[in-house]
Amino acid sequence: MKKRQRYQPMPTSTDVTRREFVKIGAATAAAGGIVLGVPSVPGAQERTPPPAPETNINDFMKVPKGKHALPGAFPGRVVEVKDPRSLVDDKIDAKVVAEMFERGVRTLTGKDMKESFGIFFEPGDVIGLKVNPVGPPLINTHVELTQAVVTWLLDNKVPPARIVIWDRFDYMLKDAGYTPDQFPKGVRIEGLQTMDETGNTWKDANGNHVSLDKFDKDVYYFAKGIVGKGVKGYKDDEFYLNQHVFNGEYSYFGTLVTKQLTKIVNLAAYKNTGAGISMATKNVGYGSLCNTGRLHAPLFFNVCTEVLAAPVIREKLVLNVTEALRAQYDGGPDKNAQFVYPNHAILLATDPFALDMICHRQLVAKRKEMGIAVNENPRFTDYLHYAERLGLGVANTEKIQFVRV
Repeated sequence: MKKRQRYQPMPTSTDVTRREFVKIGAATAAAGGIVLGVPSVPGAQERTPPPAPETNINDFMKVPKGKHALPGAFPGRVVEVKDPRSLVDDKIDAKVVAEMFERGVRTLTGKDMKESFGIFFEPGDVIGLKVNPVGPPLINTHVELTQAVVTWLLDNKVPPARIVIWDRFDYMLKDAGYTPDQFPKGVRIEGLQTMDETGNTWKDANGNHVSLDKFDKDVYYFAKGIVGKGVKGYKDDEFYLNQHVFNGEYSYFGTLVTKQLTKIVNLAAYKNTGAGISMATKNVGYGSLCNTGRLHAPLFFNVCTEVLAAPVIREKLVLNVTEALRAQYDGGPDKNAQFVYPNHAILLATDPFALDMICHRQLVAKRKEMGIAVNENPRFTDYLHYAERLGLGVANTEKIQFVRV
């Protein structure tokens, strides 16, 4: 039996090991990768990242903003809906989750569900639901929430074929329960790429990655001098290419994102990554393009701002929902059961940066409550303030309108 390849989501500037996601049947196995952010380990917290490399953020910002551009219809407005019935005896109640989603949308927009639909979408839209399948069954975006969003779209006459549930890796979607039988016929489920877990069949007959054509060579995030070779946390460049498709200075956006989807609904999970969070902005920032392993150390969380500034994201990302039915305050971004707790909440915003700021503050408070070491260095929220300077969102908590339902 061939040894399975390991998925390493978060190599970064620290040398602290973390749990990796490995598919062995339906299980996960341990230890090996490195986490984005600074975990609660003595000495690790004070490390300073190297100067950030030049990127193409200025090219992104030169493109005029359109009608739906971030921060969306409700800048700085964040709604949290809590209902203890949503998770009972460790079972999610799909009906209650659907009710929570409707209350959240209505509260966010001040409109009913049909009028709210019209705020975000137009006839003919192809709508992508970006889920987070990492850490099932505990701390991923659960099918029940995604089903509620799909029902809303179908109720407003969106054809099933124009609804696409997606993530970066196809096999992760399946592992998290995203299979055709869970959704109405015609709803698409797509990964931006295939990663071969055996490490043996990811190349085609010409020696290229089988997912090469799933990325748009004309639309990219550029990081000068960061070439995707010898990346810390990867045993060799072949290992890296299996997961990342390309090396070099360019991270290409998926063609699904650039050429098919006209709107994106971001369905994130509520979890930490070291002393930071892995929620709304990171779900899209690291999930929409390839060749990302090289970016963690030199760019830290700034990727979560600059990728969302790209017009192919900025103009399409109309709604963000962070699922916090369960939440994880340490050991993330993969699941770690000892740090997972029932939270019975979902949070909604058009502004993903305001949403992440609220969630970051909540997570810091939870870590303190549970006696976990907290590093409140501004570098863990600088990327959110950076987004505010770019006009992409609101990070100043005095300007955020946080509504609890």
